Amino acid sequence: MQRFAQVPVAPFALLAALLVTSLLLPARAHAEWVVTPPRPGQVGLALQGQYGVLLDSGNIGKEFNQGPGLAVRLRYRMRYERAMGLSFEGQQFDVREASSADTASKNISLYLYGLDFYQMFGTRTKTTRWLGVGAGLAQFRRRLNDNEIALGQDSDGAFVSAGAGTERFFWQSWALDLSGKYYAVFQNGHVNHDFQAAIGLIVYATY
Repeated sequence: MQRFAQVPVAPFALLAALLVTSLLLPARAHAEWVVTPPRPGQVGLALQGQYGVLLDSGNIGKEFNQGPGLAVRLRYRMRYERAMGLSFEGQQFDVREASSADTASKNISLYLYGLDFYQMFGTRTKTTRWLGVGAGLAQFRRRLNDNEIALGQDSDGAFVSAGAGTERFFWQSWALDLSGKYYAVFQNGHVNHDFQAAIGLIVYATY
């Protein structure tokens, strides 16, 4: 019976150790996350979850109070620590006093399409702060208890906004986007006061 040659274990152990070391070194290098703050000319895309409250005033605020929302924002960095952007928001507010009637209101959705202007601070650091104002169009969609949409009951309006926020960068041009905003929403000669807090992510295109 042919006997197999015994291969020493030490060379295999050494080779395995070298292989593991070569794999771990790049992993450690990549583990140190590098932050690259955006430069003027770069565009950021943000997705945020919101929660808002309407004051008990105005034609919408007297009937509806609070609820969640979702926002998508485009932010274009400019010189002198300024930026401008577009925002698309959907906010939903529950009725203040619920009714069991099928034709009674259940909630109302507020859709905002706006243009924003920002003044930023600390743009070369990991935490960029900003103050901003905006304006745009507002649309309303009222949902009834039978889940039907009450078409034509609420006309379109307009809004102006003011807010503040931060972009906390944690990896390359990815950042945690935190903000608080006030909206004055105008409809049928009434002013509704809407306060929103939002948290999400923003990523700037790199080139």
